[in-house]
Amino acid sequence: MGRVVALDFGKVRTGVAITDELQLIASGLTTVPTKELIVFLKKYIEKENVVKIVVGEPKQMNNEPSESEALIIPFLKKLTATFPKIPVERQDERFTSKMAFQTMIDSGLNKKQRQNKALVDEISATIILQAYLNRN
Repeated sequence: MGRVVALDFGKVRTGVAITDELQLIASGLTTVPTKELIVFLKKYIEKENVVKIVVGEPKQMNNEPSESEALIIPFLKKLTATFPKIPVERQDERFTSKMAFQTMIDSGLNKKQRQNKALVDEISATIILQAYLNRN
Protein backbone atom coordinates (compact mmCIF):
# COMPACT_ATOMS: atom_id res chain seq x y z
CA MET A 1 0.00 0.00 0.00
CA GLY A 2 2.61 2.57 1.01
CA ARG A 3 3.10 5.05 3.82
CA VAL A 4 1.09 8.15 4.64
CA VAL A 5 3.04 11.10 6.04
CA ALA A 6 1.33 13.67 8.26
CA LEU A 7 2.57 17.16 9.01
CA ASP A 8 1.74 19.43 11.93
CA PHE A 9 2.94 22.54 10.10
CA GLY A 10 4.32 25.39 12.15
CA LYS A 11 6.08 28.67 11.43
CA VAL A 12 9.30 27.54 13.14
CA ARG A 13 9.12 23.73 13.21
CA THR A 14 6.91 21.00 11.82
CA GLY A 15 6.01 17.71 13.46
CA VAL A 16 6.18 14.67 11.16
CA ALA A 17 4.37 11.36 11.63
CA ILE A 18 4.16 8.28 9.40
CA THR A 19 2.12 5.13 9.00
CA ASP A 20 3.39 1.63 8.50
CA GLU A 21 3.17 0.22 4.94
CA LEU A 22 -0.31 -1.22 5.66
CA GLN A 23 -1.53 2.17 6.94
CA LEU A 24 -2.72 0.72 10.24
CA ILE A 25 -0.58 2.51 12.81
CA ALA A 26 0.43 6.17 13.10
CA SER A 27 3.84 6.81 14.65
CA GLY A 28 5.76 9.98 15.36
CA LEU A 29 8.85 10.30 13.19
CA THR A 30 10.57 13.58 14.06
CA THR A 31 10.30 17.35 14.19
CA VAL A 32 11.98 19.34 11.43
CA PRO A 33 12.78 23.04 11.19
CA THR A 34 10.09 24.28 8.79
CA LYS A 35 12.63 26.00 6.52
CA GLU A 36 14.23 22.54 5.96
CA LEU A 37 10.95 20.62 5.55
CA ILE A 38 10.87 20.23 1.75
CA VAL A 39 14.49 18.99 1.71
CA PHE A 40 13.69 16.55 4.53
CA LEU A 41 10.62 15.25 2.68
CA LYS A 42 12.58 14.81 -0.57
CA LYS A 43 15.15 12.63 1.22
CA TYR A 44 12.46 10.67 3.06
CA ILE A 45 10.34 10.07 -0.04
CA GLU A 46 13.42 8.85 -1.96
CA LYS A 47 13.86 6.09 0.65
CA GLU A 48 10.24 5.23 1.48
CA ASN A 49 7.11 4.48 -0.52
CA VAL A 50 4.97 7.51 0.40
CA VAL A 51 1.52 7.46 -1.22
CA LYS A 52 -0.10 10.44 0.50
CA ILE A 53 0.72 13.50 2.58
CA VAL A 54 -1.77 14.75 5.19
CA VAL A 55 -1.37 18.32 6.40
CA GLY A 56 -3.10 19.56 9.53
CA GLU A 57 -5.82 22.12 8.92
CA PRO A 58 -6.05 24.65 11.76
CA LYS A 59 -9.61 25.84 12.34
CA GLN A 60 -11.30 28.06 14.85
CA MET A 61 -14.24 26.83 16.89
CA ASN A 62 -16.69 28.36 14.39
CA ASN A 63 -15.07 26.27 11.59
CA GLU A 64 -13.38 29.30 10.05
CA PRO A 65 -9.69 28.90 9.09
CA SER A 66 -7.33 30.06 11.82
CA GLU A 67 -4.71 32.77 11.27
CA SER A 68 -1.94 30.20 10.74
CA GLU A 69 -3.72 28.93 7.61
CA ALA A 70 -2.21 31.94 5.80
CA LEU A 71 1.24 30.41 6.38
CA ILE A 72 0.15 26.95 5.25
CA ILE A 73 -1.33 27.93 1.86
CA PRO A 74 2.03 28.93 0.26
CA PHE A 75 3.61 25.78 1.73
CA LEU A 76 0.86 23.62 0.19
CA LYS A 77 1.54 25.14 -3.23
CA LYS A 78 5.24 24.39 -2.91
CA LEU A 79 4.50 20.89 -1.60
CA THR A 80 2.22 19.97 -4.50
CA ALA A 81 4.66 21.47 -7.02
CA THR A 82 7.56 19.49 -5.53
CA PHE A 83 5.64 16.19 -5.28
CA PRO A 84 3.02 16.36 -8.06
CA LYS A 85 2.35 12.60 -8.00
CA ILE A 86 1.63 12.42 -4.27
CA PRO A 87 -1.88 13.49 -3.24
CA VAL A 88 -2.14 15.98 -0.37
CA GLU A 89 -5.13 15.92 1.96
CA ARG A 90 -6.07 18.04 4.95
CA GLN A 91 -7.14 16.94 8.43
CA ASP A 92 -8.75 19.12 11.10
CA GLU A 93 -6.15 19.72 13.78
CA ARG A 94 -8.24 21.45 16.43
CA PHE A 95 -7.13 20.51 19.95
CA THR A 96 -4.18 18.38 18.78
CA SER A 97 -1.65 20.39 20.80
CA LYS A 98 -3.78 20.04 23.94
CA MET A 99 -4.24 16.33 23.25
CA ALA A 100 -0.49 15.95 22.68
CA PHE A 101 0.27 17.67 25.98
CA GLN A 102 -2.24 15.44 27.78
CA THR A 103 -0.66 12.38 26.14
CA MET A 104 2.71 13.48 27.52
CA ILE A 105 1.23 13.78 31.02
CA ASP A 106 -0.54 10.43 30.74
CA SER A 107 2.67 8.73 29.61
CA GLY A 108 4.47 9.95 32.73
CA LEU A 109 6.82 12.54 31.21
CA ASN A 110 8.17 14.98 33.76
CA LYS A 111 7.67 18.75 33.56
CA LYS A 112 10.99 19.38 31.80
CA GLN A 113 10.22 16.74 29.15
CA ARG A 114 6.74 18.20 28.62
CA GLN A 115 8.29 21.61 27.85
CA ASN A 116 9.92 20.11 24.73
CA LYS A 117 7.90 21.87 22.02
CA ALA A 118 9.42 19.68 19.30
CA LEU A 119 8.01 16.60 21.02
CA VAL A 120 4.59 18.27 21.27
CA ASP A 121 4.70 18.94 17.51
CA GLU A 122 5.67 15.33 16.73
CA ILE A 123 2.89 13.95 18.93
CA SER A 124 0.44 16.43 17.36
CA ALA A 125 1.38 15.15 13.89
CA THR A 126 0.75 11.60 15.12
CA ILE A 127 -2.69 12.61 16.44
CA ILE A 128 -3.51 14.30 13.11
CA LEU A 129 -2.47 11.15 11.24
CA GLN A 130 -4.43 8.83 13.53
CA ALA A 131 -7.54 11.01 13.13
CA TYR A 132 -7.07 10.83 9.35
CA LEU A 133 -6.75 7.02 9.48
CA ASN A 134 -9.86 6.77 11.69
CA ARG A 135 -11.82 8.97 9.27
CA ASN A 136 -10.93 6.79 6.28
